[in-house]
Amino acid sequence: MASCGLSPTRAVNECKLPANDIPKIKLYGNDHSPWVQAIMLGLHEKGMEYTRSTFPPLEVFKKWGPMMPAASIDDGPWFLESKEILQRLGYSKVSEEDMLAVRRSWSGVMHRADYWPRFFGEFSLASDPNDSFVPRFVGNFLRALTILYFFCLIRFGVIARGYQDPDNHGDAFIEWENRFSLMQGRFLTGDKPDSVDLLLFGIVQCHCSIPVPTLFDLQSDPRLPRTREWIGNMQAHFSNYGSLYSNIYFAPHGPGPKPAKGVDQFAFWLGIIIGIACLPVTIAVIAFFIYRNRNLRGA
Repeated sequence: MASCGLSPTRAVNECKLPANDIPKIKLYGNDHSPWVQAIMLGLHEKGMEYTRSTFPPLEVFKKWGPMMPAASIDDGPWFLESKEILQRLGYSKVSEEDMLAVRRSWSGVMHRADYWPRFFGEFSLASDPNDSFVPRFVGNFLRALTILYFFCLIRFGVIARGYQDPDNHGDAFIEWENRFSLMQGRFLTGDKPDSVDLLLFGIVQCHCSIPVPTLFDLQSDPRLPRTREWIGNMQAHFSNYGSLYSNIYFAPHGPGPKPAKGVDQFAFWLGIIIGIACLPVTIAVIAFFIYRNRNLRGA
């Protein structure tokens, strides 16, 4: 299939994937990201093969630095925004109202970086997926630099935005609890998950990949029984999907993602150590991309 040759925004509305054609899909992102999870879930749902890198390709890095997810279809231009990528893959368009509601459910994300050994430790277990040893080693080494970026983004964000916790993190899902009570099927749009299901379930995976207070309220808040039922439905539907962090915390329970091999973890920690050893340069690069991308939503 030939590339549309349009800008990312126009391509979403004007380029459709031809029927019976198998697109070549490249994805950049880590599966700890809710937005990357949404794309991976969507690709899995449609049985679409893809390649994924955990360090941004040069074209992506020059435009957006470590921001994710980014996708390219049939070697066309890379573009951000999970809701646009999902639409390009054939899922429904996400309204701005729904996108804002999904974002509100991300309450508690700032706590991911509270305890830095756990933050980096959990990321060390999520290896680059390349099958070849050398590219995977390099990918895990370079991936560490993007994780340093996101650690600083979260920590600086807490200070810069004056972030304060809500009284109850379960409040972030009350509006979804109300919507789940009105569902006609197992998912928000019927018997199959669509864009909003995928995006919201990506948020759940993020809460579970590095446990934050929102996870514990999701598990125990007596106001959220239908939310837990929906999570169970999603887990059952995606039972053969390999990156379900929520399996450990919600029924029906199952194994979590397979941890990285020791040598892959070593490559990641080596990247962290070198990034810290070169701290002045690392901070300068991180500050540059935080400043340049401050208006990007990374959705």
